[in-house]
Amino acid sequence: MSESYDYLFKFLIIGRAGSGKSCLLHQFIDSKFKEDSSHTIGVEFGSRIVNVGGKSIKLQIWDTAGQERFRSVTRSYYRGAAGALLVYDTTSRDSFNVLWNWLNDARTLASQNICILLVGNKKDLEEEREVTFLEASNFAQENELIFLETSAKTGENVEEAFLKCSKTILAKIETGELDPERIGSGIQYGDASTRNAGAGGAVAGGQTPRSRLRPDSCPGGSCRS
Repeated sequence: MSESYDYLFKFLIIGRAGSGKSCLLHQFIDSKFKEDSSHTIGVEFGSRIVNVGGKSIKLQIWDTAGQERFRSVTRSYYRGAAGALLVYDTTSRDSFNVLWNWLNDARTLASQNICILLVGNKKDLEEEREVTFLEASNFAQENELIFLETSAKTGENVEEAFLKCSKTILAKIETGELDPERIGSGIQYGDASTRNAGAGGAVAGGQTPRSRLRPDSCPGGSCRS
């Protein structure tokens, strides 16, 4: 039996191939590091329910391929996204230098109020670092992005990255800036929504049910899975 939730948020993970996007997704969904992870072909999908501010929120996460040859395909998934993790590899200057490509796509094609969090992944490889924390922090500030460094290998800050973005989206719902009933907002009411009398919101026992990663089954928009 599936767990109930108050809201569904559509998330994207975007950035250059090899930056560790799929590893971040696997770490968040399964709490495992995928050592032999290969480049994503097209789009990979996973979901998990988290507790944010007393609300149970289902994150529907689309991991997009970073290779240029898949760009025309993956761009169709930006539509209606409420949140995005913009990922670069802290050990790769090139992955940082091309962040503009994905940032522009997200702001052009996704929800008008999309929350974008800049993620510097592979922070465990400090001796191989090519992008400083300060440099990335300045980029985030200049472009009004939230910023975190993570390690998909150790799990450091992976959960925090998704939760930070979720908290920002939830705050926008509570202030009326985002409307779950507006098409293309990237958010939907769940079956435990606060619209329903007696809805408690929190996941029982504080648990965070997880869904297995699976291939794309709902191109371009939010689907209830």
